[in-house]
Amino acid sequence: MIRAVVFDLDYTLAVPERDRTTILEEAAAAADAPALSREAYLEAHRRNLTRETREPIFEELLDEHGADVDPAAVAAAYRESIAEALAPLPGVEGMLDDLRRHYRVGLLTNGPVRAQREKLETLGWERAFDAALVTGELEAGKPDRRAFRAILDELGVDPGDAVYVGDEIEADVRGATETGMRVVQVLRPETAPDERAVAHVSQFELAATLPATLAELDEA
Repeated sequence: MIRAVVFDLDYTLAVPERDRTTILEEAAAAADAPALSREAYLEAHRRNLTRETREPIFEELLDEHGADVDPAAVAAAYRESIAEALAPLPGVEGMLDDLRRHYRVGLLTNGPVRAQREKLETLGWERAFDAALVTGELEAGKPDRRAFRAILDELGVDPGDAVYVGDEIEADVRGATETGMRVVQVLRPETAPDERAVAHVSQFELAATLPATLAELDEA
């Protein structure tokens, strides 16, 4: 029996309406920093999942360039641009409300505390979940089992009674399944289905298809 449904945030429930590579380039330019690659940013982000802000991420990137630029300035410019560009996927707000009538609903998102909490504030989702955790507040980020156990503890459920919904193969699919949760993989246009997930839903059809998918899993 499914007692709880836990969601990832970025690219699962909400997406930026502008390309993140462009946003990163503009944030660097606004702070008079050298051009920073999206790939390097993502690698540094994975090394800093339990931070308060993105400043350590940009400090690493700027050090690699030998740039004498305040990482806080780049972090602030990037955070503001991302928050402004973020928008919910079609229908997800109503879906979350409906799901909470049947399940405990949680959020577990990778990233620095300030950045991810500000996204929730911008979206107006501070009260959209029964529990919402950012890995910057925890001792480990996804795919570490400790991150998933933290949200399960907040929701008061066992892994076998919870479903995780996310788009990233390593952080979400692998991490949740290794914790003992069932996973519904959100398929972005560029990603392929992972066999470890018990079901797959298209990103832009999430709200329309997930409730029925959960009902089917509950009956299995």
